[in-house]
Amino acid sequence: MPDVAPRFGATPGWESDLSDEPGPRDACGVFGVWAPGEDVANLAYYGLYALQHRGQEAAGIAVGDGRTVVVFKELGLVAQVFDEVTLSSLSGHVAVGHTRYSTTGSSTWENAQPSYRTARFGGPIALGHNGNLTNIVELARTLGAERDRLRATTDSDLITAMLADHPGPTLVDAAMDVLPRLTGAFSLVFSDASTLYAARDAHGIHPLVLGRLDGHPDGAWIIASETAALDIVGATLVREIVPGELVVIDAEGVRSRTFARPDPHGCLFEYVYLARPDTSIAGRSVHATRVDVGRQLAREAPVEADLVIPVPQSGVPAAVGYAEESGIPFGEGLVKNSYVGRTFIQPSQTIRQRGIRLKLNPLRDVIEGRRLVVVDDSIVRGNTQRALVRMLREAGAAEVHIRISSPPVRWPCFYGIDFATRAELIASEAGIEEIRASLGADSLAYVSLEGLVEASRQPAGTLCRACFDGVYPVPLNDSDKLGKHRLEATGGAETTEDMIAEALRRGVTLGMNGADPSSDNHDAEPEPEPDLESEPEPAGVRPA
Repeated sequence: MPDVAPRFGATPGWESDLSDEPGPRDACGVFGVWAPGEDVANLAYYGLYALQHRGQEAAGIAVGDGRTVVVFKELGLVAQVFDEVTLSSLSGHVAVGHTRYSTTGSSTWENAQPSYRTARFGGPIALGHNGNLTNIVELARTLGAERDRLRATTDSDLITAMLADHPGPTLVDAAMDVLPRLTGAFSLVFSDASTLYAARDAHGIHPLVLGRLDGHPDGAWIIASETAALDIVGATLVREIVPGELVVIDAEGVRSRTFARPDPHGCLFEYVYLARPDTSIAGRSVHATRVDVGRQLAREAPVEADLVIPVPQSGVPAAVGYAEESGIPFGEGLVKNSYVGRTFIQPSQTIRQRGIRLKLNPLRDVIEGRRLVVVDDSIVRGNTQRALVRMLREAGAAEVHIRISSPPVRWPCFYGIDFATRAELIASEAGIEEIRASLGADSLAYVSLEGLVEASRQPAGTLCRACFDGVYPVPLNDSDKLGKHRLEATGGAETTEDMIAEALRRGVTLGMNGADPSSDNHDAEPEPEPDLESEPEPAGVRPA
């Protein structure tokens, strides 16, 4: 077996790889509140705190009081951006909150959200977006004179500009015209000075839920990326926002409009990694799903061993399931430093060389002389697992068997998860045995795609599995694969049109380094356009 480690980025100084290797990152977390008489800024703060795992680059809150909207946003974690003084200055009854990881546009203050615009038809608009549009270049070309006044270089600011530039006469009218023109993934929460809005793309790729604030006499409503954020603020889940639905919340209650025919393809990777374990998606507990995946993994890839240990914290539920199904004892073999998180201060080279030991330290008396099953949720580039195997062997492990509770990640995501280019994904070209040798493990096994889907208890046809099987539910054009900086000026480009033209002159490889992003039914005859006004409304809401 050839030594493939250099091909996948391993170096003799293996520790230094780790602090620079990001795991899969979601685009953002969004949170909205409509609650007269409540401190909506504080509610939004706690909601964003619950969604911090979905983005750690920037955070922001916009609050409307019926007349104006005030936005405060900054680079950093939620607790770094906001304090009591700042929150107390944000008064009103409607709020939009956002915590960001960048998938389109650099990590700059201008690209932090909520984005803000004054609408042509009057009044402010503040918007937060989770996801990634796949037709951003084409949309930028349609903005006319407005396109060269884009304040940020994100698809989120582009959506806000399109809503603001619409002739109106209301934000509902603008949304019903703009939303059907967006393709890709978008879970949106936005507001004017008095009304809260939420919308989810027709495929429902990323989650978005509606909750009701408990104990509020006049009715108060919450929109959030995950149900865990509802729990934190004392709200009760009402339902998910339906794919293709626009929700409007004001003093008249909750109303709904359908802007696109639902074609559900929820992100399967939410169950693997992105969502909090205390969240539920489509009525299914994420924690229970991960435990079931571990059980399935034990059935598919048994091994004789002395101890099952998780990679904290992502591998814990699947490791529990693996241990229960296999009968091998579960143990804590790695201790995680809970105080190591994202930092905006570049560490010294000495600290960088400590790499994984800043985050994880082995319990030598637990590990020494034992055959270990090490359970993790995914392998992207492989640097972390490679370093982990070496550390466990140095601690005296007799054998190290890696078990992964997701299938091999072979394809990039264009819908809001920043994995890597296909060339950087260790499983894009290498087989399992080749990867095992690269990691230095005694054995390596992934759960099957069928096993993961079964554990989710969702029909396979309603899930986006593109990062595993390369089948993209939303068609992609070459211009959609230019990467997160595709609306940013480089090499002298001064306008959006220049940026687009220059980006298209760059070498764009179809499907990101060789992927062939074809959907299930691209060649099928198109269905007739639905009569959206006659679509049945979701239970419990009234037409807007």
